Amino acid sequence: MWMSRRNFIVPAQLKAMAKGKIKASHILVDRHRQAMEIYELLLGNRDFANLAQIHSTDRGSGKRGGNLGEFGRGKMVKEFEKVAFNLKVGEISKPVKTQFGYHIIKRTK
Repeated sequence: MWMSRRNFIVPAQLKAMAKGKIKASHILVDRHRQAMEIYELLLGNRDFANLAQIHSTDRGSGKRGGNLGEFGRGKMVKEFEKVAFNLKVGEISKPVKTQFGYHIIKRTK
């Protein structure tokens, strides 16, 4: 049976899967209304990283386009983690409320 190259898992992906880790980016804001406005912009194909740099109140990840890097279960607050781990790679969440504010999450790996 012939398989295309994209069906193979590369070692880095296998290592991350074994550890149960993902990569994600987020945009954090204080108000639900602002989160929904940003979410609507993202639905219109606006650049996630650019919007994170402009709007995110998380200045650390905001400078990196929202990039949170790689993390496993138990490293983020439960509401965030539940949504992030259920996203498909490339998928963007609706706003998620946590004790820190409203997150729009994009799974990147």
